[in-house]
Amino acid sequence: MVPAISGLLSTVSLLFTPSVHAASAEHIIQQKCLACHVEESETSWSRISHQRKTPEGWLMSIARMQIMHGLKVTEEERHTLVKYLADRQGLAPSETEGARYALERRLNTSESFESQAFTETCARCHSGARVMLQRRPASEWEHLIHFHLGQWPTTEYQALARDRDWLDLALNEMVPELADMLPLQSKAWDQWQKTVKPSLAGSWTFAGKMPGKGEMHGVMQVKEKAKDQFGIVLAGQYADGAAFEGSGDAILYTGYEWRANMMVDGIAMRQVFSAAKAGEMQGRMFEREHDERGFDFAAVQQSGMSPSILAVQPEYIKSGETVELSIIGTGLQGDVTLGQGLTLIKDVSANANKRVLRVKASSSASTGALAIHVGKASSTVTVYDQIASLKVVPAFQVARVGGNDSSTPKMEAVFEAEAWAAGQDGIAGTEDDIRIGFMPATWSVVPFNETAAADNDVHFSGRMDAASGVFTPALAGPNPERRMSTNNAGNLKVIAQVDEEGKKITADGQLIVTVQRWNNPPIP
Repeated sequence: MVPAISGLLSTVSLLFTPSVHAASAEHIIQQKCLACHVEESETSWSRISHQRKTPEGWLMSIARMQIMHGLKVTEEERHTLVKYLADRQGLAPSETEGARYALERRLNTSESFESQAFTETCARCHSGARVMLQRRPASEWEHLIHFHLGQWPTTEYQALARDRDWLDLALNEMVPELADMLPLQSKAWDQWQKTVKPSLAGSWTFAGKMPGKGEMHGVMQVKEKAKDQFGIVLAGQYADGAAFEGSGDAILYTGYEWRANMMVDGIAMRQVFSAAKAGEMQGRMFEREHDERGFDFAAVQQSGMSPSILAVQPEYIKSGETVELSIIGTGLQGDVTLGQGLTLIKDVSANANKRVLRVKASSSASTGALAIHVGKASSTVTVYDQIASLKVVPAFQVARVGGNDSSTPKMEAVFEAEAWAAGQDGIAGTEDDIRIGFMPATWSVVPFNETAAADNDVHFSGRMDAASGVFTPALAGPNPERRMSTNNAGNLKVIAQVDEEGKKITADGQLIVTVQRWNNPPIP
């Protein structure tokens, strides 16, 4: 994607409220798109009607028309078109599975595809997810190949292309593969269009865990303002009692693609959720200016749902210890029943959406997941006797320098320490190990290799917060203090340490600190 398009998209949100007098999408297409596209019927047009995409995909297509082909549309018209096209020619929930990480801005995801040809032809310049989130017939995939070659003539001479007949491979191997793997017509899409969509208005119990800040929970109030448009209010708190509160607006695309902009504790944030399952929402919530700062969000609707437990916070108890467990969910009424090895000391507080229990784990309790029943709702909590090993999550991550009067901010890296207990074989690091959960750790960085040590990367690349696991990279631009005045890139080993009864348990991962991400479209 050229910088001009990326710059436009970085200022455009999918969230917009068209006026009641806004021109219909069909009228906008008739007036502004038919200079290039051919009308096939009253509501069908060449190229346009032969693709299916996510809301972000349609937003990128329209922006490309503006930048490359001179399309003149207002912001209101652009949003009207995106809503119309995403609803009419979107993707079914099952068609986005396995690629939602791109929509949810999980930009440290390592992609892996079975098709080597797909990896080398499509996923070498942008994410494979961008392709996986489209559907086209063979003729449209062929048009896309020609577009790439026409728009970027050097495609055939770049890495993984110049050593082969790229055009022949693209047309005669990739087009049939893509048409078979990602066809325009599908049973999933036909069935989703016929599915009755539930109302999203009402109260939702939510839970999540912000890396570096901890677990949180609360209630999200959703009020319908117009068809598929909502006002939302969050009222929650972190485990330490700090508030997690905010409000904003949301729009629903394709019957399940929830997109919201809101202010939370003075910070602009976005929500990218799927509401495909009745009474459930899940996805990711993240800062607008720092999409690396975010967390997995899960919510259940409070009315009309069977009793359920959304989260148990914290998610583990050490044998012999007593903790207060917050049970988050809906319909949490009735007696509490705990698995063998757990004892209810006190039912601290109770309402339909949150139950606080003081629970003791026996010193002889079995290591593993033990049941928790609250009325008709059930879940588990992990009991462990000792930590056998740690994992740094993610094991590999990228941070990016920024600021220093440049056009892009720093991109942080956030790590968590995942603790594991030995399984029945008593040996750490084997397949039957039992996951305990994420634990507080002490964090540090050291040079990843001899080159990083010689270049003093630890000093120049940024700083790791020892308590939170958040790495903040250094400023962008050439640094005259470095060898050859290079920038503040670096190659670091990230070390997590947890003290277990006087024993220090460590794990490590890798962090690459690199340059800015200049092109930052909605789907990378």
